[in-house]
Amino acid sequence: MTKFSTYSSLIGINLLYACVTLFTKFVAQQEFMSMPYCLALCGAIGVMGAYAVCWQQILKHIEISSAYMFKGTSLIFVMLLAWAFFGEQITINNIIGACVIIAGIALYAKE
Repeated sequence: MTKFSTYSSLIGINLLYACVTLFTKFVAQQEFMSMPYCLALCGAIGVMGAYAVCWQQILKHIEISSAYMFKGTSLIFVMLLAWAFFGEQITINNIIGACVIIAGIALYAKE
């Protein structure tokens, strides 16, 4: 795996991880043990399982300390998904935080 494809894969699986928040927020909005509740809960568990398998495959190609640096991208994805699906507001502090995360990853990846 090239460095670019490894980093791209890390960003992709962190997007997958961020999707778990969509399911769990939807679960929280449903009546306990209703059909939508159970389906969304199963979706969250399924996505988390897929993420775990992908994460292990990525760790074959990169050191764990480097891989964890990319976990910050999941926070950016959660912010964007919450805005897109639930209409949550993105504040200037959110944008500054996202820029700091991206700058840190870019500085590391430049090496």
